[in-house]
Order: sequence, then C-alpha cells, then structure tokens
Amino acid sequence: MARTEEVLANLGFSPNEIKVYVMLNSHGQSKAGKISKSAKIDRSSCYNSLKGLIEKGLVSYVSIGKIKWFQSAGPKKLLQYIREQEEDVKEIIPELEAQHKISKVQGQVRLFKGLKGVRTILQDILREGKGENIVFGNESQLEERMPAYQKQFVRQLKENQISVREIVREDRANKTSDPKRTRYVSKKVKSPVVTNIYGDKIALIIWTDEPEGVIIENEAAAQSYRSYFEFMWAHAKKK
Repeated sequence: MARTEEVLANLGFSPNEIKVYVMLNSHGQSKAGKISKSAKIDRSSCYNSLKGLIEKGLVSYVSIGKIKWFQSAGPKKLLQYIREQEEDVKEIIPELEAQHKISKVQGQVRLFKGLKGVRTILQDILREGKGENIVFGNESQLEERMPAYQKQFVRQLKENQISVREIVREDRANKTSDPKRTRYVSKKVKSPVVTNIYGDKIALIIWTDEPEGVIIENEAAAQSYRSYFEFMWAHAKKK
C-alpha cells in the first residue's frame, strides 16, 4: 500500500485524497460518514477530498433519497486521468517553449530535493542527453534507493538511444553497466555524489538520507568536466 500512496502523491493527490481514494477503491460504494471514519479524517476534509477526486473524474456518486453514495471510478481510470493531463500539457508546450527561449538565462543553476527531485534530474538527462551521458561516482544508489524507477530509466535511455560511459569503483559496477563502456578505479575511491555530464549540462546527485541534486547549465563548465572525465577515463582500468 505504501507504493500505491507514493505513486498517487507523485500524481499530485493530497494526503487526504489518497486516503479517501484508497478507502473507496477497497470498500466500494460508501456514504461520506463511513468514508470519513474509515479514512480517519474529519467530515469537512472528507468532503473537500471527495470534491477534488470528483473533479479529477476518479470518484462519482449517486443520490438515493437525500443521501449521496460515493464510489471510485476504477483503477484504470487513473491511466485516463494521466493521459488527459498529458494532452493538456502538450497543448500549452508551444507557448511555454516560446516564452522559455526568450527568458532563458545561460549558466543557470537549479536545485532539487528528495527522490522526486532525483527523478526530475534523470528525466532532464533523458530529454537533453544528445547521444551520450558520462558518469562518475556511481555507487548503485539509484538501483538501491529507487529500484522500480531505475529499471524504467535504463529502458528509456535505450529508447532515446542515449549511451552511458561510466567510471566506477572496482566493486560497484551495477547490473546494467556495459563492460565495454565502463572503466574502474580503486575500491578506496568512495563518493556519495554521482556526476552526470550530458549536452551542455552537469547534474550532481548527492545521495544523503534525503537526496539533493544540482543541474548546472553552462557550456564551458560542461566542457571542463568532460575534459576531466576523459583524463580519468584514460587512466582508469579496463575490466
């Protein structure tokens, strides 16, 4: 259930909307009073959550006499909800792209926090990878902390035809590492920071208890980091 709640939160559901949706999905048609009690939220919060879910098209109700009976629209409706959001975003992208080009500042730095922030950084790599993502400092943190997303990310790298070249510690190559594109440094070299260099950007992911990340968009900085990587690559061990 924790995974369900995590996914719904990532879709923008409020904590109370998650409680109400999960309750209705598992209990079926219910009155507001029962929903409030089962979800352990007050009546006012329950009604607000029901209203939000109805607006999303994920909950409906029928009136029998003066009583409203609420029910979830079914799990597959979530996919339709996501597709509708995607269509709405596609509709406004041309306008946003035009504004972005006008207002974009070269050399910008963006900060991110938490696992959701890490996901945002990796999605940027998928969008801007331009053929190759070079990585050092990887300790298989993504595979250990976000295993489900790690599989999705590796699949999307292949779909976007982005190759990965990486330098890792001798004992830390992960299952998806390509031996021909991986070189190794001593086991003594440890780092909680993973550096990705792609296009004109550098992404630093700091794998502390609550991960943090930075994207630096600067052509000169990216070239400098890439130069350091190539030096390390030339001196690192092959398998």
